This record gives sequence, C-alpha cells and structure tokens, in this order.
Amino acid sequence: MSPFFIKKVLNNNVVIANNPNSNEVILIGKGLGFNRAKGDEIPAETAEKMFVLKNENEQENYKRLLPQIDEKIQEVIIEAIQHISKKVSGKLNEHIHVGLTDHLVFAFNRLLNGMEIKNPFLVETINLYPFEYGVAREVIEIIKAKAGIDLPKGEIGFITLHIHSAITNKKLSDVNQHSQLVTRLINVIEEQFGTEINKESTDYMRLVRHLRFTIERVLSEEKVEEPVNISLILKETYPVCYNLAWKLIKIMQHVLKKPVYDAEAVYLTMHLERLQKKIK
Repeated sequence: MSPFFIKKVLNNNVVIANNPNSNEVILIGKGLGFNRAKGDEIPAETAEKMFVLKNENEQENYKRLLPQIDEKIQEVIIEAIQHISKKVSGKLNEHIHVGLTDHLVFAFNRLLNGMEIKNPFLVETINLYPFEYGVAREVIEIIKAKAGIDLPKGEIGFITLHIHSAITNKKLSDVNQHSQLVTRLINVIEEQFGTEINKESTDYMRLVRHLRFTIERVLSEEKVEEPVNISLILKETYPVCYNLAWKLIKIMQHVLKKPVYDAEAVYLTMHLERLQKKIK
C-alpha cells in the first residue's frame, strides 16, 4: 500500500492523512502523531487502524472531539474499540469511532462530576444482545484497568447498544428505539398480568428474544407462516393472551410503521400463555 502523507496531527495517537490513491483518512496508532508535522510521510503499516469518515459533519465532529480528550483517555478508548473489533467476526461500522468515543468521554465527565445516568433498559438490553453485552463488560474492565475509571453497570448497557449498532450497521437511534420498544411491550404485559415478571427467569429471556426477533422480522418484512387453523383455537382457548398479543402487535405496528403478519399473534400468544402459567 502506498504511504500516507499527514494533513493534520490531531494528537500523539491520531492524524488526518491522505495518499494519491485514497480519500482523506484518519489514522490511529499509539504515538503515530508524535513529533510529526504536516506533509510528513507515514508508512501504511505503522497505523493500527485506518478509517474514512465519508459524512462531512461526522468528520468535522470527530476532528473537533479528539483534541479535547486527554491523550491517556484517548489511548484507552482506542484500545477498547480495537478489542471490540477483535471480538466480532465481521467488520465494525466505523461510526463506532465517533459514537462510542463521544459517549465514553461524556460518561467519564458525568462520573467525575458525581452524576450517574440510570439505564432503564439494562435488563432488556442484556437479554436482547447477550454477545454484545459480554464484549461491553470486557470494555468496562479495560477502562478500569488502564484508566482507573470504574463505570457503573448501566454504562455496560449503553456500550452494548453502540457495539450492536456497529455490528449490524444499524443507526444507534434505531437500536435504542427497538430496545425501548421491547421494554414498553414488557411493561404492557406486566400491567395485563398484574405482576412483575422475574427478570432472571428463562421464560422472560425467551420472551424478550422472541420480541426482538419479531421486530427484526417486521422490519425485514419476512413472512411467517401460520399453522393451520391454530389462530381460532388459541383465540377461544386463551382469549386473554390472544387479545394481549394483538395489543402488543398494534403497538409494534404504530412504532415501526410497518404491518405485522397475523401469524405473529399465534406465536406470541403461545409465549404469553407459557409465561402466564409460570406466574400463576
């Protein structure tokens, strides 16, 4: 690969560069920008990470963000994102460099000022994205070991959403919306059943994951085949759960702005009935 030439040094670890065969790129590597100036040549292999921010606003935000961050903190965040990259099988959406960096800096500042933002969606997030949550826990440990910053458990949930967003190429706002939708649906179920569901139970975990996959099927417009004549049987045998299933489906349709196939009510009714039996 052709060498890069520095366009701007943001700090000791990050430079903006270009070469004759590429667009403007951001190069990241420990000590990469130390004692270097505009026009200096950098061999491509010395950069630990290279990415292109095609969105101009995002690029400008990142350029403004980095010089404000303590270099030790910047090194820790770079290490954390590299750890995430190694743990996942596919390629991360490069927006994670901007989104997660910004989030962690904000979280560090809140903690420094004695402010903690509660995460009301933590339990659902753990059940929705168990792999991403496990990686996020490791990120928290890296930050604690390298920077001495002990982030609260709720932050693991927020980091989980950033990781899931980067893995699936979904907007973070969409990931947040879907996580909040699942929480809303769970609240409706608890209200209907008149009890708080045991969040540690296997049935709860199955229900949350079923809701997640239902949302994903709705978004991808994947058709689910309905078992023959079972809808009428469920409606007559389990009227409370069947009607609740349709209530939940109407909420999904309203939030996702997409139709939901009738067959989803059948499978959701069966999940709800199993859960109601355990509650009784």
